[in-house]
Amino acid sequence: MTLPKHIAIIMDGNGRWAQLKRKPRTFGHIKGTRVAKKIITACSRQGIKNLTLYAFSTENWFRPQTEVSFLMKLLGRYLRKETENLVKENIRFSVIGDLSKLPSDVFQAIQKASETTAQCTGLNLVFALSYGSRQEITVAVREIAEKVARGEISPGQIDEAMISTSLSTYPTPDPDLIVRTSGEQRLSNFLLWQAAYSEFYFTEVLWPNFTEAHLDEALSAFSVRQRRYGKVATNDNLEKLSN
Repeated sequence: MTLPKHIAIIMDGNGRWAQLKRKPRTFGHIKGTRVAKKIITACSRQGIKNLTLYAFSTENWFRPQTEVSFLMKLLGRYLRKETENLVKENIRFSVIGDLSKLPSDVFQAIQKASETTAQCTGLNLVFALSYGSRQEITVAVREIAEKVARGEISPGQIDEAMISTSLSTYPTPDPDLIVRTSGEQRLSNFLLWQAAYSEFYFTEVLWPNFTEAHLDEALSAFSVRQRRYGKVATNDNLEKLSN
């Protein structure tokens, strides 16, 4: 089975899962964190090279303050508790997003986890935190414009490669597969530039119910996709589809 080099997951449905069980939304976030740990480990052991999890968007700051505060505490607790396990599993951890908005203790936990796992050579695990793709692109364009203003580059030198390397995701390759749970079928401001030729997999399963078996289903679906990138299908791809 052909595995994607990079999976990106929009972990959606924690709140709805909790409401269905007549529990507070925070209950869903706790369960969702446990599921994330299992999926991270599963991806690592299957040999996936890169995994990006959409953990907290720029729009999520507009949620009720009590929920936001809980999510930040949950994140900090997870990082402090799981950093040793990440090292054990040879998982390198990093974060993309506007970290200036995060509480200081969470920022410190991120720094420590990133530094502690920096030498790990297995799965490259990326948390998108306080992340919005439009914001990311805006910052990249602004930085390029400043280089033009300083005379470091000319407008004619700006190309797709320059924009890609100016994004916060660089040097992680673009996602081959983007998974979204809970039945929603949109990107929600996630990896807009990077998703140009990603394969999408949508499932009705709410994130707290997502299992390794569901992950395997997504990987199996990906393995039979014909990825042409706008080109004509090759004989190899046609043979794969016919099998």
